[in-house]
Amino acid sequence: MLTTKKKAAIMKDAARHDTDTGSAEVQIALLSKRIDELTKHLKKNTKDFHSRRGLLQMVADRRSHLRYLENSDKRRYNALVKKLGLKK
Repeated sequence: MLTTKKKAAIMKDAARHDTDTGSAEVQIALLSKRIDELTKHLKKNTKDFHSRRGLLQMVADRRSHLRYLENSDKRRYNALVKKLGLKK
């Protein structure tokens, strides 16, 4: 679970300006962190199918945000993917 301090640090790192809390970059960074934490949980709890469904929804949501960012501004998309290490 993301604490307020962790969430603020992620927002500060991915934000485009000081008061940015909802840009595509921030949302993708937050979703990526939640996905990483939930993946660790599911490795320990293999039968937690309700959390697995939530994970799949988050992955789909992140993918939608990435597609939007790629179509709107390719330069920002490439910088974010490189920073987060999403695509190989």
